[in-house]
Amino acid sequence: MPFTYFIADIHLSEDRPDITDCLLAFLKDEAPQAEALYVLGDLFEYWIGDDNKTPFNDKIAAAFKALSLNTPVFFIHGNRDFAIRDGWAQQAGMTLLPEQAVIDLYGNPTLISHGDELCTMDVAYQKFRKKSRGWWWPRLMLALPLSYRRKVAENGRKKSKMNQSGLTAEIMDVTPEEVVKAMEKFNVQRFIHGHTHRPNIHSLEANGKPATRIVLGDWYDQGSVLKVSTDEISLENRKFSQ
Repeated sequence: MPFTYFIADIHLSEDRPDITDCLLAFLKDEAPQAEALYVLGDLFEYWIGDDNKTPFNDKIAAAFKALSLNTPVFFIHGNRDFAIRDGWAQQAGMTLLPEQAVIDLYGNPTLISHGDELCTMDVAYQKFRKKSRGWWWPRLMLALPLSYRRKVAENGRKKSKMNQSGLTAEIMDVTPEEVVKAMEKFNVQRFIHGHTHRPNIHSLEANGKPATRIVLGDWYDQGSVLKVSTDEISLENRKFSQ
């Protein structure tokens, strides 16, 4: 039976080889069986620019490129890797999608996104998001030396962890009204996203009808994969190798 894979929040970095090994095994052994693979943001822990050419980044690109020769790969930016541009995406054989996109998933129009735009109760983050996705801030940052951008990214990681430690679970989660608003904007009954690291399948109402919101899991402690076919939705884990 044909099926499609979705992943998000992998947070690849050179200091987490267990995550890298799990993803590479998935791309080599499992993803080729799918009709398509959608990566819904935060593939990397941070991305400081396509000009940051490293053996690690090249290895990841090569793995996705090999998959894309037979299985289409689509990518939506996350809050950690919004600086990925056409250069690396082409190297990886990925098709970049807008931050919210509707796909035909076996006859079911489905909205997909990273999901950070829905966390509107985190006001400080939304202010940063608006700035970082604008036209001037990314251009300014990408014009700076790689060494400086790396320091900014590392400091941003530390600051983000500190900020999150002081936020309630409700603030860090999506705003329910924003979910319904997005689904009604695109007239869909199914929504798939990541970002919150809370894998689950939620039932709700949108457009006056029953609807479904599927949240992808992160890859901090295990691989997390969503498999969707004509009549099955399955959130699955993949163990890290010992």
